[in-house]
Amino acid sequence: MSLQLYYFGTPNGHKVTIALEEMGLAYQLHMIDILRGQQTSPEFLAISPNGRIPALVDDRPEGRVVVFESAAILQYLGRLSGLFYPGDEPGRVAVDSWLFWQMSGLGPMLGQVNWFARAARKPDRDPAETSLALHRFRKESARLFAVLEQQLQGRDYICGAYSLADMACWPWVDKYHANAGDLAHYPAIASWRARIAERPAVQRALRVGEGLIQHDASDLATVFRH
Repeated sequence: MSLQLYYFGTPNGHKVTIALEEMGLAYQLHMIDILRGQQTSPEFLAISPNGRIPALVDDRPEGRVVVFESAAILQYLGRLSGLFYPGDEPGRVAVDSWLFWQMSGLGPMLGQVNWFARAARKPDRDPAETSLALHRFRKESARLFAVLEQQLQGRDYICGAYSLADMACWPWVDKYHANAGDLAHYPAIASWRARIAERPAVQRALRVGEGLIQHDASDLATVFRH
C-alpha cells in the first residue's frame, strides 16, 4: 500500500480522509496524537516540518513523495486520482481559489474564535483582551460566511460540481459554524452542509481512527486549537 496518511481527527485531518474515501484510494493510517505532542517528534517532523497534521507519504516506483499542508495534499490526491479536481485550467483555478480561501481565511478565523472562546473561560486570562479578540475574529468569521453564502447561491456546491473546495471547507463549517453565528442566517450554507453530510464517503471519513486513541479530560483541556 503506497499511501501513508499521518492523521488526527481535526477539520484539517478530515479534509484528507474525505478526499481519500470519496476517491476510493487505499491508504494506511498512522495516528498522530496531537494532544500528547506526537506532532513534535523527530520522526513526524521529518515528514511534516511544520509539525502539523495531516501529512501524506506516497511510495511510488519512481520515488517517494512527501506532502504536508492539507490543501497541498488535496491537490496531490486530485491529480493522482483525476477526481474532484477539474482538468481544464479555468475549472482548476476556481477550485484552487476556494482551497486557498479556506486555508488563508475560513480555517484560521474559525480556529481563532475557538481558541479565544476557550481561553476566555480560564481564570488567568484578561477578560478585556479575550473579549476584543473574540469580537474581531467572530466579525471576520461572519464576513467569510457571508462570502460563502453568496457563492452558494444557485449552486449545490462551491464551484458548481462537488470538488476539493467543498472537501476543504465543509469540515470547518460542520464543526465550527456556531463561531460565525446561527446558520439560520446562511440558508445556502445550511443546505450545503446537510447535503455533504449525507454522502456515505463523508460519513466513513469522519469515523476514521475512531477508538484508536483514548484521552481523559485533562488531555483535552490542554489543547485550545487544532
